[in-house]
Amino acid sequence: MSTDVTSGASGDSVSGASAATSGASPAVSGKMSRESVTVIVTLLVATFVVILNETIMNVALQRLMTDLRVDAPTVQWLATGFMLTMAVVIPTTGFILQRLSTRASFMLAMGLFSGGTLLAALAPGFTVLLLARIVQAGGTAIMLPLLMTTILTLVPMSRRGAVMGNVSIAISVAPAMGPTVSGIILDHFSWRFMFVFVLPVALAALAIGAKFLTNVGERGKTTLDIGSVILTVPAFGGLVYGLSQIGGANAGVVPVIALVVGVVSLALFVFRQLRLQKSDAPLLDLRAFNFRMFTVSTLLMVVAMMALFGGVILLPLYLQNTLHLQPMETGLALLPGGLAMGLLGPVIGRIFDKVGPLPLTVSGSVLMVLTLWQFSRLDEHSALGWVIALHVVLSFGLALLFTPAFTTGLNPLPPHLYSHGSAIMSTAQQVSGAAGTALLVSIFAVVSASSGLVAGMQAAFFAATIIAVAAVVLGAMMRRTEGAAAHGGH
Repeated sequence: MSTDVTSGASGDSVSGASAATSGASPAVSGKMSRESVTVIVTLLVATFVVILNETIMNVALQRLMTDLRVDAPTVQWLATGFMLTMAVVIPTTGFILQRLSTRASFMLAMGLFSGGTLLAALAPGFTVLLLARIVQAGGTAIMLPLLMTTILTLVPMSRRGAVMGNVSIAISVAPAMGPTVSGIILDHFSWRFMFVFVLPVALAALAIGAKFLTNVGERGKTTLDIGSVILTVPAFGGLVYGLSQIGGANAGVVPVIALVVGVVSLALFVFRQLRLQKSDAPLLDLRAFNFRMFTVSTLLMVVAMMALFGGVILLPLYLQNTLHLQPMETGLALLPGGLAMGLLGPVIGRIFDKVGPLPLTVSGSVLMVLTLWQFSRLDEHSALGWVIALHVVLSFGLALLFTPAFTTGLNPLPPHLYSHGSAIMSTAQQVSGAAGTALLVSIFAVVSASSGLVAGMQAAFFAATIIAVAAVVLGAMMRRTEGAAAHGGH
């Protein structure tokens, strides 16, 4: 097991305070300094806020169509534009986090997010609101890779599982709470208050970070490859847009063209990164895939995110169109599952530190398959309590997958690949979420058109069950990983 989690990449150029950033003390003792805890808690709270914002618009689109006098395809750009910005910015975060200090990265992320939130609250019309969402997304895209990279730098190997478990609070509870929070707000206030209520929390996180956040790790000397940045737009933007739109009722040929452009551009992007790696100047360092457990863990994350995002889309459709729940009731029905996933995350993280990933990932993937299969058997007579119970069990299964996948995948990376590995995993989440949504919504739409809504929902969930079987195979391949040597080279 590695006994030095911050040296090597940090060297003698660590800035900030004391043992939080010096590397040797926390790794040797297995304890984290007060400064380290402050840094991670600040980033965790900020990440929770920005990810909560990602799904807060889903319930509000109908209201916005009326208030802003726009049609459904137009208003959908508030969600699509956010996803596209995330997909394009996240691949660049490996470079951003190496060139900017922790404080500078945090101030940039929360500054963009807070500014976008203020602009959204004051938006006079749709165009300004869309611009505000894009600015928000730019900040959101930086936060999760920043949090993951900081954890890898500061947290001793023996405690990474427990700390990574807390990350699941941000990545699972926040998206689940988004529709519930917006449903409650919309029942009593204008849509602007979705941003008015978020803004003080964002500004408070920004102020706390400005006062207490210390720099960790070493700023790299990499140069920005403009060609790679340009390619991220059609590559990741094209993939996410094509996948997110191809299942729509009026999709047409544009999403197909976007998907083809995305695949071709992605191939060019990968080829360019492989060439740039020879001179140690890639925008996104793909050498992380040389580590077997990183590859297996990333693939496991892809399958789990497809199931999670598919469920987030399909279950509200089922609850509202088949069981005839109101938007706020739908949000409240989905809330127990999200809370279960987040609250169990730290517990599962501590178990992971003791037993390793294999028992957790196998159990989680089997639970995911069984619950998705049960979802495929729901109909118009199914009890709401049974649906909520199934969603809680599915969330428990996903919690058993997320923490081991994150930690096992990122543990073996040498320090100079921390930011790139985090960026690759975050990019994979965005693309796989869009892919899962596109596939399952397409199946739902096609079958519903000929056989009714219930049959469409059942067919989509059965397809998700088949996909989830891959998670059982990948989960069985997981093994405990040790930390990379600090001198892992470049």
